Amino acid sequence: MRRSLLTFTALVLLLAACSGSSTDTTAGPTDTSGEAPATTAAPDDTSAPETTAAPAVDGAEITIAIGSEPSTLDPHTRDDGGERAINDNIYETLLARDAEGNLQPLLAADLPTQVDDTTWDVTIRDGISFTNGNALDAAAVAGSFNRLIGLGDESEQSGFFGTIASVEAVDAMTVRFTTSGPDPVLPSRLYWLKVIDPSTADADGFDENPVGTGPYTFVAWNRGSDVVLEANADYWGGAPSVSKVTFRFIEEGGTRLSGLLGGDFDMITNLSPEDAAAVPKAVSVTGLEHPIFILSAIDGPTADVNVRKAMNMAIDKQALADALFGGRATVDQCQILGSNLFGFNPALEAYPYDPDTARQMVIDAGAEGATISVVGESGRWLKDRELIEAVANYWSEIGLVPDVQIYEFGEYLNRLFDRETRASAIFVSSSNDLLDPTRQLGNYYSSDGIGSSNTNEDLRQLVADGAVTTDVAAREGIYHQATQIACDEAYFAFLLNIEDSYGLSERLDYTPRLDGRLLVKDMTVTG
Repeated sequence: MRRSLLTFTALVLLLAACSGSSTDTTAGPTDTSGEAPATTAAPDDTSAPETTAAPAVDGAEITIAIGSEPSTLDPHTRDDGGERAINDNIYETLLARDAEGNLQPLLAADLPTQVDDTTWDVTIRDGISFTNGNALDAAAVAGSFNRLIGLGDESEQSGFFGTIASVEAVDAMTVRFTTSGPDPVLPSRLYWLKVIDPSTADADGFDENPVGTGPYTFVAWNRGSDVVLEANADYWGGAPSVSKVTFRFIEEGGTRLSGLLGGDFDMITNLSPEDAAAVPKAVSVTGLEHPIFILSAIDGPTADVNVRKAMNMAIDKQALADALFGGRATVDQCQILGSNLFGFNPALEAYPYDPDTARQMVIDAGAEGATISVVGESGRWLKDRELIEAVANYWSEIGLVPDVQIYEFGEYLNRLFDRETRASAIFVSSSNDLLDPTRQLGNYYSSDGIGSSNTNEDLRQLVADGAVTTDVAAREGIYHQATQIACDEAYFAFLLNIEDSYGLSERLDYTPRLDGRLLVKDMTVTG
């Protein structure tokens, strides 16, 4: 392993030295409102020059290759990118976001009405049914939220909804949300939870036979191979153009590329930058993904803050951005918030690349030769395995001994969210799904977060305070304090903010979204 990692990093550094700076990236404007940002990011299309658009073909069938198979199709239990890619097309939420991130009604008839500091009312859109024929009403919405709240820690999505104390149907089409304290992020939370028909939740096979209100219906899940969906002809928003979509599970990026070039796929996710010129169409957008390593401050060699700081200083982050992502990534400024999102701390700077100092810090800490357990996966995120191996090699070069463990995605999630035993370093690509710091910092910064590896009570309290503070300036100041502590304590090995990149067939048109959702209803086929 050590020899292969040394070879890999040598290649990374060589590529970094040779890579040019001609690749353009896009980034949205900074939002200072404290609300979910209306961030825009124009897709970077590297396909042929624009020509007159061909008319869309209704009834077309497409195939999308994604990097991991869902661990379940229960939309309330796992925090699983494979599950979301599929269920985002079957289930719907009370609120949605447009491609630029602005909140808008979906199953709700309008945006929420705030009754008082802790009470919000939502009116449900009339005339919508689940695909099994049952009507969508306030009872179904309340039942959906109460199911997830009742799951507690059994749900990896609990961090999204911790402030919601109760949900009740006021009348047939009005739902009342009561929070445990002021919650400025409640509207954003309503963009996340998928509304189910509660009468189906206890049925056998619920986790593999989804029934929603969305534009697509579930057809089949062929384990280890694919999930097939068909257009919902009775969809309340109008039948979508694409009549059938097959999601194929292809972990290896080269295999996804070969399938696209061979005509087997119409879209591939996590397109490697070096392959953008080879595909019929390549589109990308500055996204929400921040690959990091969670460093354990609880036990083992990484319990020493100086070892954690050394692990940050050992990594040449700009070389990784240039070599692995062709410049389609920016170095994170010692935080997992993008510079275009509320809560970003402009006072923080990335740990410098200084392997000599890092090596001496490891020696001074008595950690030279110490084994560092490194947990990761492969195929879920762009260049994930390459990042894991390159960073592990950087750590080996300062005198640590990385024990890299790559797991199948379901088992990886078990270890990521295991609060009892924490690896020295756990790779994750942290995504700000709510477009607000609350969930991201709550899950990873706060000591009681589902993916955290620290016991810092002051930091936990700051994150908790930020979640209930309604004054925008005060709230921003709280998050600046929290991110400062996490940076000073090096609770993470901070890496990059990467673009979301997709390869498309010649016949498929799609504009990628800020939130990374793959909404097939927004895709069109021409010719």
